[in-house]
Amino acid sequence: MVRWGFILACFANAASALPAASIRRQVSQLRSNYDFIIAGGGTSGLTVADRLTEAFPNRTVLVIEYGEIEYAPGVFDPPSTSLSGFGNSAGYFLFQSPPVPDVKNRTALVLAGKAVGGSSTVNGMFFDRGSQTDHDAWSALGSPQVDAAKDKWNWASIYPYFKKSVTFTAPSSAVVEEHGYTWDDVAYGGSTPIYSSFPPFLWGDHRALREIWSDLDIPAVQECADGDKNGMCWIPYSAHPVTFRRSHAGLGHYAAVNTTRSNYDLLVKHQVTRVIYSDGNTESGPPIVEVRSLDDDRLFNVTATAEVILSAGAIHTPTILQRSGIGPASFLNSADIPVVLDLPGVGSNFQDHSGAGISWNWTTPGNFSPQPSDMEDPAFAAAALAEFNETPARGPYTIAGSSTAIFLPLANITDDYQSIADSIRAMVADGSAASYLPADYRAEPAMIQGYEKQLSVLADLSEKSDAPSMETPFATGTSIHAISLHPLSRGTVRLNTGRPLSQPIIDYRTGSNPVDFDIYLAHIKFLRRLFNTTTMQRFGAVEVTPGARAQSDAALVDYIKDDLTFSFMHPCCTTAMMPEDDGGVVGTDLKVHGAAGLRIVDMGVLPILPSAHLSATAYAVGEKAADIIIGEWSMSTASA
Repeated sequence: MVRWGFILACFANAASALPAASIRRQVSQLRSNYDFIIAGGGTSGLTVADRLTEAFPNRTVLVIEYGEIEYAPGVFDPPSTSLSGFGNSAGYFLFQSPPVPDVKNRTALVLAGKAVGGSSTVNGMFFDRGSQTDHDAWSALGSPQVDAAKDKWNWASIYPYFKKSVTFTAPSSAVVEEHGYTWDDVAYGGSTPIYSSFPPFLWGDHRALREIWSDLDIPAVQECADGDKNGMCWIPYSAHPVTFRRSHAGLGHYAAVNTTRSNYDLLVKHQVTRVIYSDGNTESGPPIVEVRSLDDDRLFNVTATAEVILSAGAIHTPTILQRSGIGPASFLNSADIPVVLDLPGVGSNFQDHSGAGISWNWTTPGNFSPQPSDMEDPAFAAAALAEFNETPARGPYTIAGSSTAIFLPLANITDDYQSIADSIRAMVADGSAASYLPADYRAEPAMIQGYEKQLSVLADLSEKSDAPSMETPFATGTSIHAISLHPLSRGTVRLNTGRPLSQPIIDYRTGSNPVDFDIYLAHIKFLRRLFNTTTMQRFGAVEVTPGARAQSDAALVDYIKDDLTFSFMHPCCTTAMMPEDDGGVVGTDLKVHGAAGLRIVDMGVLPILPSAHLSATAYAVGEKAADIIIGEWSMSTASA
């Protein structure tokens, strides 16, 4: 009881601290200058701000956030009423992409956090980590420069930050007995006010779904957060272990600490429009930060004396840079923006997870209660709400869909994995890889070279028995998706030149590399094997989609183009951590190539997607970035 009471008290104190005195809503309330200015109060940015203000009590930090402090409910949490809910719509950007030619000119829905806490306030709350192979691949993509660098990003180097970034609370013995959760305490050990735990409730069909996958000899993995996640994984949520309310960066890295940090300021409802180098000299920094008030459109300049850190996310950080004249010179010239620094990788290399799925009907009655449809019954919903308000919370409102996902390497999915790997290598060898890139890439040798290096690494991953290619998260009901974890296609994020302060143009270009369809096809064929399992047959499962007409490969690909979800809201990689000669934007210290006093800390710095939802990665990157920055400025102070 002491443990639960202490945790609950901490959470309550953090929540009550939200309207704190250090929240600024006008530039006139700011100090004359700050040591550090962070553009974007999202998951990574607030992590850095928390650590810097803690480490340097005599240095000031300003976080500038486009959104407000918003109440952030869970995906299935009052007042949300369905599994498709994403909390308060005021807390996120929502807009459409241009048509995607290779997927029948369909468009994608773009969603990103617009609140203090960023996307951690609106995401699906799945809190998993990538595999060791993912992070070792990041290191390989920085070679040979990264080999001699002080700051490493392989698994051994980032794993301690995954552990540090979250406080994991094990479920009670009663919950473990009921649901069978497994974990390994060695994978955790943090003591931050960012929480994760397993939900005390699962929907009624969850056990049947685990049995179905067991019929295919998919192993149940004890712990998937330690770098090995091949098989059936229990995935914790980013939720408070007592209240089961959403745990997010706005609570954990701002509200929980700011009342004791006189050096920590937050400016809300303001947009960082650009960074300005005096006389266009990027060797003399840090730059001035230009800020726009969302209330009256007035522009102001804010000064940092140490450095500026861009943490606006993979969608918005590139647009800040492009408005600043930092980006691909060809694009900037076409937009009549003076070129301050030609960096072709800014807004390039865009990636997101995508995938298609299957669905079925049950024809033999089975006991799958309770189900989400039960929430339509007022009596059931009222009882669920009462359970949620207990201490600790329990019942349907504590879950955001499921807490299990399957992660499988391509070699376990299809016998054609080797031919797929060979196809990837062949396009590098014969030079055809460039033809699948956006047109403006093709005039940039560095972008082509970097893409070919990525393809070589991805070909290696597709052969590895410990590198997941597909994720299938459990969803209650009668449909599941196969999510492609390492796409080959590359999109772009570009400033909307007609409305430069509005949302950017995100060209997903999903399927522009045709080998992606070979991988989608392999995934769907594998999912169809579920219909032949003993458990599926016991309940009389009858395929609905792709359906009886989709038997040939061509018919299945046509189905995939109709069914494909372009985005699972994991945008990344648009300011990649790679050498400049390979189209990279930042080095291993996260400093922008050629731009003094300017660093990027958000999911844009990833060179390729990990086999994970991105929230846990965003916290870990923020923690590691903070250590890098603190280390540099501690030495600077000591030598002064």
